[in-house]
Amino acid sequence: ERRIRLILRWNALAMVMRANRLEPGIGGHLATYASSCHLFEVGFNHFFRGRTDPSPGDQVYIQGHASPGIYARAFLEGRLSRERIEHFRREAGGPGVSSYPHPRLMPEFWEFPTVSMGLGPLSAIYQARFNRYLANRGILDTSPSRVWCFLGDGESDEPEALGALSVASREGLDNLVFVVNCNLQRLDGPVRGNGKIIQELEGIFRGAGWNVIKVIWGTAWDALLARDEHGLLKKRMMEAVDGDYQKYGADGAYVREHFFGAHEGLRAMVEHLSDEELRFLHRGGHDVRKIHAAYAAACRPNGRPTAILAKTVKGWFLGEGIEASNVAHQQKKVGVETLRRFRDILDLPLSDAELAEAPLYHPGPESEEVRYMLERRRALGGPIPRRIARPVSLSTPPLDAFKTFFEGSKEGQTFSTTMVFARLLGMLLRDKEIGPRIVPIIPDEARTFGLDALFSQAGIYSAVGQKYEPVDRRSLLYYREAKDGQILEEGITEAGSVASFTAAGTSYATHGQPMIPFYVFYSMFGFQRTGDLLWAFGDARGRGFLLGATAGRTTLNGEGLQHQDGQSHLLASAIPNVRCYEPAFAYELAILLHDGLERMYARDEDVFYYITLQNENYAHPPIPEESSEGIVRGLYRFRPAAASEGPRVQLLGSGSILLEALRAQGILAEKYGVAADVWSATSWQMLRRDALAAERWNLLHPDRPPRKPYVTEVLENAPGPVVAATDWMKALPDGIAKWVPGGLHSLGTDGYGRSDSRAALRRHFEIDAESIALAALHELSRRGEFLAERVARARDELGLDPEKPDPM
Repeated sequence: ERRIRLILRWNALAMVMRANRLEPGIGGHLATYASSCHLFEVGFNHFFRGRTDPSPGDQVYIQGHASPGIYARAFLEGRLSRERIEHFRREAGGPGVSSYPHPRLMPEFWEFPTVSMGLGPLSAIYQARFNRYLANRGILDTSPSRVWCFLGDGESDEPEALGALSVASREGLDNLVFVVNCNLQRLDGPVRGNGKIIQELEGIFRGAGWNVIKVIWGTAWDALLARDEHGLLKKRMMEAVDGDYQKYGADGAYVREHFFGAHEGLRAMVEHLSDEELRFLHRGGHDVRKIHAAYAAACRPNGRPTAILAKTVKGWFLGEGIEASNVAHQQKKVGVETLRRFRDILDLPLSDAELAEAPLYHPGPESEEVRYMLERRRALGGPIPRRIARPVSLSTPPLDAFKTFFEGSKEGQTFSTTMVFARLLGMLLRDKEIGPRIVPIIPDEARTFGLDALFSQAGIYSAVGQKYEPVDRRSLLYYREAKDGQILEEGITEAGSVASFTAAGTSYATHGQPMIPFYVFYSMFGFQRTGDLLWAFGDARGRGFLLGATAGRTTLNGEGLQHQDGQSHLLASAIPNVRCYEPAFAYELAILLHDGLERMYARDEDVFYYITLQNENYAHPPIPEESSEGIVRGLYRFRPAAASEGPRVQLLGSGSILLEALRAQGILAEKYGVAADVWSATSWQMLRRDALAAERWNLLHPDRPPRKPYVTEVLENAPGPVVAATDWMKALPDGIAKWVPGGLHSLGTDGYGRSDSRAALRRHFEIDAESIALAALHELSRRGEFLAERVARARDELGLDPEKPDPM
């Protein structure tokens, strides 16, 4: 095993050095893996269980900056070819090797994106909890699975890294192990130069109810501690701060003078050791026997999660100037002396002249080292990391199953799209095929979203069931917790909710069990608050539905600035594989949910959906004929103009602002003789993506008939100017402007929200019917189809104040 570790270290540094020689500045990291190599290798050789049917195996969250060492192991195992390893960090021209763990780019290798620090630990906790959820609901026996999360001590500064520790202890997750690589350094310098990070973390983990195992000192220290009759060594260990220990890791003479020389009697304890031996008095994180003992203890069931705090040296064994230095994280190469040391220990057939090239080394598939590695992985169930994503094909409900939602509301009946979704979700939960696989996720707002009816129907998941009689037990919709409950009611934690969404949305690959998560949240606290987690969800090829409820800057009218969302669609559109929609009516939402189920769970597409819902009550019409394609593609004509004579305009509205466009249609016809067609824009994002794809195809195929963007195709024969009105920022409809024949006039809600009535807010942001009508008349006047003087009169007739301050 020692020889294997040396080969892995050589190849990890060779990979980074060679990449930077071919492409200077391409980056890579040596020091993290150098400090954690022992921690990983003990796990790979003795503890990490691979996935073999029917066993789901372990889930291992690998510290992102250690990726070169993981690639080096896969190279020896024959999982990554020499050619591919030589393309470390060079992926644009074909299959390469990603800088960090990215399932999006290496879909058969990496499982969990972890390099955005703090997200790995948070996700690991909720993955361990989701494993128990699957078992308690009878979907999959995950009792053999353990979740291992490797993180750095500096990473613990991130709020997400330690923010959910109490969840793990409260849930009794003894299937979870954190391995904290305590090399005492962040990226720039010490983690706690004036303190002791290990003691601090021990207090945090113990206080949160975790089992804590500290692996501080290597075996060589045991004899010294045994001779410490008066406790001087222990005293010195406690009084030295981490800034001191960083220096002690780099200079043996300094250790003798400043550590052992601090108290009379200590120096004599190490007179028999040379300066070099003092320098290599190993920390516990470099002692495989102690690491093995810690892992074995962590695997014993005790009803609590375990944190292993392992003390290491950053850049260990990489030579003077790197080991324990403040610049260790940025080092991309090592000195010739370090390479020579590796060569001589490994007895590599390389001359001094060849060392500078740092060639990759493979001892051969029949070598003792490779045979041992493969035998250990076979015994433990196969290679790790490995992502296995078999084709998913669930029997999803046919479109006819949604027909109730195509009929429109009864006379006098009004309801919001949020309430429509509640009814749709209830229907899907009752479906015999997919109902058990649905995972409703709610961050303590179920009653706000009208989802409290699901409490008694589906039950709220609790690892211990319900030990009390709920205060509302006698009511029909009482708060029912159950060990086999289906709803994940996460409490007030959007980050935790997204972590559960990730565990459920990637279960098709992690466990071979496709689950269908529906995460419902205040839209303002989605992509704005947890955007990094949702980006990682896209990287992980997650699938599911995000429902941004109470959406729209003016539709959620009373909550004010911090709650009114007019930007989440813009933020969401940055993620390449999310499909964003804002339905106005019940039939639109039903069509979109059916489309999502088909794409993700019948056709096995790596996409996920963001659908915003509003809390405004209004009547819902029946589905117009031949509108389904337009709903999915992003635009369809909802209501043509009643008359065709006179000037003509096209009004595009999205979500609840479609109602304002319809009202503007009436104003224009009745007061100004202008005919307006009204279009429902269900997705500005999908329209833009389609147009960009057509534009790119035309650029690359100048010798072929040009393709026409869908938005151009449907509007090119629609006469008159086009006005788009939305409850979102103007940038959203502006994104399709260049493909709209004749241009586009956008109305949106740029600026901070505020509390007031919906009518007042829509007038404030200039997206109400009167503002839409004025914009249409203005555009007609620019074309010479309506007198400018009449536009000014219309402004006054419509009660619009020209001197009103800009809502920005």
